[in-house]
Amino acid sequence: MNLIIHDLDEKEFPTLFPYIKSDTKVISNNGNIHSCIGCFGCWIKTPGKCVIKDGYDRMGELFAKTDKVIIISQCCYGGYSPFVKNILERSISYLLPFFKTIENETHHKRRYNNTLKLSVYFYGKHIPSSEVQSAKNLIKANCRNFYISQYDVSFYKSPMELCREADIQ
Repeated sequence: MNLIIHDLDEKEFPTLFPYIKSDTKVISNNGNIHSCIGCFGCWIKTPGKCVIKDGYDRMGELFAKTDKVIIISQCCYGGYSPFVKNILERSISYLLPFFKTIENETHHKRRYNNTLKLSVYFYGKHIPSSEVQSAKNLIKANCRNFYISQYDVSFYKSPMELCREADIQ
């Protein structure tokens, strides 16, 4: 299964990407998402599931069932849009609360043994080269934290250009 996480308007997405495979789950902003409150409930109270029941409470479990995560996000100061960032924060239950050291860095241990692939498609009219580099560094760090070894990052001027040039399925 593939998972698409995007910050496009719910009506715009199917217009731009009408041919999404039936085994692909699409996560978009339905206006109900709450921010992670850092309570660690997804690790302690309800392991693997967020305690906030807003429809985005099983993101870690969803990541575990996914082969490839596709992120479509406006590039905001070299990072994800607020919605996409929130989804990733709400996915922390994909990992365990325990730590281990990898290459002199502290990381959470894995909860699941699946292997994810990641494709990130940023869009924005005028993304400075410094923000492009920040975004690439962020994706690399995210991949290290989520144990993702195969990833790619692309930049587009608009969602329309992205739709014409990227292979989103």
